[in-house]
Amino acid sequence: MSQGKKAKKAKKDKEGFVKIFDGKSLDGWEGDPTYWRVENGNLVGEITPATLLKANSFIIWQGGEPADFELKGEFNIAAAGNSGINYRSVRVPDVPFALKGYQADIDGKINYTGQNYEERGRTTLAYRGQKTNISPYSGEATPQAVRSKVQRNAWTNLTVTGSLGSSDSLKTLIKSEDWNEFHLVIKGNHLKHYINGVLMSEVIDEDTVNGKASGLLGVQVHVGPPMKVQYRNLRIKQL
Repeated sequence: MSQGKKAKKAKKDKEGFVKIFDGKSLDGWEGDPTYWRVENGNLVGEITPATLLKANSFIIWQGGEPADFELKGEFNIAAAGNSGINYRSVRVPDVPFALKGYQADIDGKINYTGQNYEERGRTTLAYRGQKTNISPYSGEATPQAVRSKVQRNAWTNLTVTGSLGSSDSLKTLIKSEDWNEFHLVIKGNHLKHYINGVLMSEVIDEDTVNGKASGLLGVQVHVGPPMKVQYRNLRIKQL
C-alpha cells in the first residue's frame, strides 16, 4: 500500500466518512470571500446590507465531482436566511460562483428545508414529505422548453408515489435558529434527504436529459435580505 493510500485511509472515521471542511480555513473550497469565512470553527455564509446579492452565490468544494455518496453535516440558519447544499452540479457560465443542479434546500422559516430543489433547472422535484418519480424527458432540451414544464416553481413531469408524513408535521422536527443535522444519501438516480435522522424527501429521477450522475458540491447564500448561515462537521463517504 502506498503512503498516499495510507494517508487517505487514516482520514476516514469509523463510518468511512472523510472531513471536507477543516474548521480552520477555506482550504479545499472556492467562493467569494465577501460572503464566506471561517468563524468559531464553522463555515459561515453571510449577506450584510452592504453586500446584497444579485445572483445566488456558492462556495464550491474542490475535492472532485462525487457521483454516488453520502454527505453528513450540520447547519444553523437565521430566520431570514435561505441556503442549500448543491450536489451533482455544474458551474453556470458567466455568473461567478453560481451552480446549477440538485439542491438539498434549507431556509430559516423552515418552509422548504428538506425538499429537493433543482437550482437553475427543473425547480422543485419533491416537497418535504414527498416521494416522487421523475419521468423520462421527451421533446426539445432547450432551457425554454425545460422551463415550460415548470409551474408554480415546481416540476410537472413527475408522479408523487408516496408520503413520508405531512410537511407541517415534519417541520416540527427541524429546529429554528439552532443546529440541525443533515444526511444526504445519493446513489444512482435515488436521492434521499434526511434532517435530524428523519427522511424528508425522496426522489427517483428517470430524466437522463436533465438529471446528472455526478458533479460539483457546494453550499449557498441566496438572493434576498441580510442573512447568516453556518455549517460544520461536513464529511463525505463516496460509495
